[in-house]
Amino acid sequence: MIKTPYLLFLGDAPDQLAAKVAIGIRDWRPENAVGQFRMEGCGADLGLTDMTLAEAKAAGAKTLVVGVANRGGVISKEWKKVLVTALEEGFDLASGLHNLLRDEPDLVAVAEATGQELHDVRIPEVDYPIANGKKRTGKRCLAVGTDCSVGKMYTALCMDAEMRERGLKSTFRATGQTGILITGDGVPLDAVIADFMAGSVEYLTPDNDEDHWDHIEGQGSLFHVSYSGVTMALIHGGQPDALVLAHEPTREHMRGLPEYTQPSLEALRDTALNLAKVANPACQVIGVSVNTQHMSDDDAKAYLAKVEADMGLPATDPFRYGAGKLVDALEAI
Repeated sequence: MIKTPYLLFLGDAPDQLAAKVAIGIRDWRPENAVGQFRMEGCGADLGLTDMTLAEAKAAGAKTLVVGVANRGGVISKEWKKVLVTALEEGFDLASGLHNLLRDEPDLVAVAEATGQELHDVRIPEVDYPIANGKKRTGKRCLAVGTDCSVGKMYTALCMDAEMRERGLKSTFRATGQTGILITGDGVPLDAVIADFMAGSVEYLTPDNDEDHWDHIEGQGSLFHVSYSGVTMALIHGGQPDALVLAHEPTREHMRGLPEYTQPSLEALRDTALNLAKVANPACQVIGVSVNTQHMSDDDAKAYLAKVEADMGLPATDPFRYGAGKLVDALEAI
């Protein structure tokens, strides 16, 4: 188990979106977030106390968590200096990067010498099966996005929290590094060998009570040429009964792909639903989750009203305004 609480390492993250791992922990497990460690030039700020390693240690932090999800998931030389010092000062390290801590000889050597632990949460710990497509009992909901990092995980977490608050049967199923660090369990889907990705989602969402909902953490986007494969695995392996469309309306282009524009919500609805019906012909699109963090309250509410009118579906920012509308739609299925 990863020891808590955490010092959240932001490194030299260029912007807030690059620090989405740390932001997710701050928002969903604030009791585990002692403070933040930022390097020179860091463009992200969680609003937590900036701490040195010594200050964080004195405040009780036990693990330095790499809270940055950079393109390619690499550990830079500048980061390495901080990570080595953290081990020497008595911190464990936890990371969800593709660049594994255990593959860095100097980190391994220092960890062994100091008795500290290295936690790579993006390592599959199960020999997952190949998907068989058999129908499972229970119900499943999946958020699919017009782009990456638009709020699919927050949608699932908000819907799960709302359902449990209502006394309904619900479980959040983590499929990425942030979700796993928040919940302590899940499948690191983008690190699973391609042939077994859909099978790992079947494994993650097994048979359950007929009135139980699994809220599966979404990944990637069918329209993102870099990461569409992981989305397909979720759609077919998850066999969702319900899809929620997730969108961030203020972006000028796809995340990391300036030559690609975001698809319309209508295009996402039609494409995702047709693909979902391959594995579950009864699947329905039940609502729209809009990430309005960069919009004023008036603009956000006006945009949500327009989406509802255009799409004929309930629309909300579940983190800002609550997931009630989306849960109501689930209960109506």
